[in-house]
Amino acid sequence: MSITPLMPVYPRCGVRPVRGEHCHLVDEDGTRYLDFASGIAVNLLGHSHPGLIGAIQKQAETLMHVSNLYGSPQGEKLAQTLVDNTFADTVFFTNSGAEAVETSIKCARAYHQNAGDLGDPKRFELITFTNAFHGRTMATISASNQTKMHHGFSPMLEGFKYAEFDDLGSAKALIGPHTAGFLVEPIQGEGGIRPASTEFMQGLRALADEHDLMLVLDEVQCGVARTGKLYAYEHYGITPDIVATAKGLGGGFPIGACLATEKAARGMTFGTHGSTYGGNPLAMAAASAVMEAVANEDFLEQVRDKGERLRSRLEQFIGNYPELFECVRGKGLMLGLKMKVESRPFFVHLRDHHQLLTVAAGDNTIRVIPPLVIGEAEIEEFLDKLSAGAASYKVPEPA
Repeated sequence: MSITPLMPVYPRCGVRPVRGEHCHLVDEDGTRYLDFASGIAVNLLGHSHPGLIGAIQKQAETLMHVSNLYGSPQGEKLAQTLVDNTFADTVFFTNSGAEAVETSIKCARAYHQNAGDLGDPKRFELITFTNAFHGRTMATISASNQTKMHHGFSPMLEGFKYAEFDDLGSAKALIGPHTAGFLVEPIQGEGGIRPASTEFMQGLRALADEHDLMLVLDEVQCGVARTGKLYAYEHYGITPDIVATAKGLGGGFPIGACLATEKAARGMTFGTHGSTYGGNPLAMAAASAVMEAVANEDFLEQVRDKGERLRSRLEQFIGNYPELFECVRGKGLMLGLKMKVESRPFFVHLRDHHQLLTVAAGDNTIRVIPPLVIGEAEIEEFLDKLSAGAASYKVPEPA
């Protein structure tokens, strides 16, 4: 038995992109694919945005990495931009979404355990929610109730209790003397593009205030303009304590961040956390270019408008195939097609026979998460390919 040079943890498909052009990917054999997957909600400016490319090129020839032993003009600039445009007072930069969530978990625990007379060292548990996905590290898989992610990596880390998503009573019932806070995706991505209700999110905020808990939001997938707001919490009329962000923040360059209020970060003092690569000048340049493009009302309004047009067209479309599709859900350009049949074979059919890239998700859902810079031409092409795919699709016979 021989193992492949790339560790075989991904069931990689036959698509092998070598070039990106705006909202399309080009395979090594020249096949063009319409990319409504965006590298799983990452390439929000598409694949050839001149501002992003230019910023990376300029920074790469100037300075790429120095570590966090030194002052960071680039990091200070981006942190100030995020502070100016969000609830946050302070930012810690990471290399990925999982690291951003890890930092957020540590921040929530430290709020209680590292705050002297203000805190309570017994508080370490976070209440998380069913069907959540928070990453692939030991802490983030422990924060999920999904057995498939736990298999082979036991024992899980202590400190997490699972409530039903969008069920405030379930969350309230788990609050106890060890509770440090809530960790929740305002819109579940891997779980099937399931937006939380306003009542649920506002209820969590009220419970957090009542019991002095941290409300930690995982906006790794739904953040950075994806929903038509810079961050999804803005849809709910709440102010979180901590937010984990990544994916779209770098537009394709690896970066994550933990955003926090001054109060929430009171336990994150000198020596409590660190990162060698986090906040490196190259990542800061990429994310600054992304923020320059998206952190304005004109861009966000365009995302909302395009999202509403696409959603309306999808709702009309699924009416033609009542045997395949149940509903459309999501916000902005984070949309999901919930199917009445298993979704993964249809996702493969669209990719292999109609050169349309989407992303499968839980709850038999197809994720529609295109670059935020799509125009009418890309929307029409998407709908044409989706319609052709639905018309030609044969539901597999049960095994």
